[in-house]
Amino acid sequence: MGAPPDAATLHWSDERAEIHKLVVGPVDNNVFVLRCRETGEAVLLDAANEHDKLLELCRRLGVGRVLETHGHWDHIQAVPAVRDAGYRVAVTADDAGMLPAYDDLLEDSSVVEVGRLRLHTIATPGHTPGSMCFRLEGSPVLFSGDTLFPGGPGATKFPGGDFPTILASIEDRLFSTLDAETLVLPGHGEDTTIGAERPHLQEWADRGW
Repeated sequence: MGAPPDAATLHWSDERAEIHKLVVGPVDNNVFVLRCRETGEAVLLDAANEHDKLLELCRRLGVGRVLETHGHWDHIQAVPAVRDAGYRVAVTADDAGMLPAYDDLLEDSSVVEVGRLRLHTIATPGHTPGSMCFRLEGSPVLFSGDTLFPGGPGATKFPGGDFPTILASIEDRLFSTLDAETLVLPGHGEDTTIGAERPHLQEWADRGW
């Protein structure tokens, strides 16, 4: 028998890294745990919801800290609980005011070390002013938050969203720099690749969303 639908699954792995995925909350947020296979150290991306499940996941997989891709409500519901449990939460300065509390600020073009793994931060404003993606060095993996999905960019109709800005972020920071085979792990829904999405940029610009 497979895992129940609300259980975390090993979503992707190579010789260096494991990525575990759990879908939580009323709008089916993807929560990812990136774990270094050599050291057992891990980070959780987006403390979205259902904090009891996330805390169990953190304990089981050796999570040391939490990284937020952006500050929208559906990605931060479990932040108070994980902080109360002793996990440090990091977010960009531009989105920090959207969180009830946080511990560290994420900066563009920096590195978050997870054991022997290195996560590169990529500022991709547009969905929110402080949206951030994370690229795993040495592996074809991008955590895109709500910046890039199969079929287009994240929504920009919310306060702080801007469609021309998110298109520029996707073109300049993702499509222009990442290999076609890069696996894109978004904040909701299914995976895609840079190569699958890159040819459609002009279509998205023309349709306006």
